[in-house]
Amino acid sequence: MLAFFQKQNRVFFNTMHPMDKANRHEAFSKVPEVTLAFWIIKIAATTLGETGGDSVTMTLNWGYLAGTILFLGLLIVLVIAQILAKKFHPFLYWATIVASTTFGTTMADLADRSIGLGYTGGSTLLFICLMAVLGLWYWSEGTISVNTVSTPKVEAFYWAAITFSQTLGTALGDWIADTGGLGYVRGALIFGAALAVIAALYYRTKISHVLLFWAAFILTRPLGATVGDFLDKPVDHGGLNMSRPLASAALAVFILVCLLVIPQRAGKHPGSIGQIPT
Repeated sequence: MLAFFQKQNRVFFNTMHPMDKANRHEAFSKVPEVTLAFWIIKIAATTLGETGGDSVTMTLNWGYLAGTILFLGLLIVLVIAQILAKKFHPFLYWATIVASTTFGTTMADLADRSIGLGYTGGSTLLFICLMAVLGLWYWSEGTISVNTVSTPKVEAFYWAAITFSQTLGTALGDWIADTGGLGYVRGALIFGAALAVIAALYYRTKISHVLLFWAAFILTRPLGATVGDFLDKPVDHGGLNMSRPLASAALAVFILVCLLVIPQRAGKHPGSIGQIPT
């Protein structure tokens, strides 16, 4: 997905009236610029969320309820820290993303397996919740663009949407691999192909880049979920039976290396003095 959505940070600025542009100044958000590196780290983080969540609930045998409570607490602490931060901090941001993916893993498994909603019921419920959050965000702000994530209110919408999207992605990944009977490898190929279609739509159509961004953001989660399951599930279930903690550690090291080697900077959005454009 080379250069996919690199223009996301200029969508609104490019559509402004020239006189408005002259009165705008560049303001920084607390989310990273959407580049190829963003998508690489995002997919690695979602895979880590799957293996990390399974490490706690299955390998350590904590169970889905205890694992969900643990990661929910961690997620709440990190989201509060992210909102209170005065500027973009790469390690804090991606730690929050990883926390949302691990919580999404355990929460989806709790709903699908322990509560008994099943993959289809869980996916449907989570999709409704995600659409409700995005709808409330749009109703409140007039946009759901990540370019405008710079106030506590919008950050709250942003992280709520991310958390539901991560949980939905886990349920979708399991639904395709298990209920759909496609297995983890074919499931990963399907979600990878879907991301390629979104990239093509970005370059060849006039479909809203904001909507395409969220579609891609959601689909990277089931991609990571199916890859994570492929790594740690037993061979007779279509996996490689790798150690979950070892796979999680390797993914964590990869993400850390990416953050240290690849420059991370806050995404820019066009803002006016005292008002964010919609």
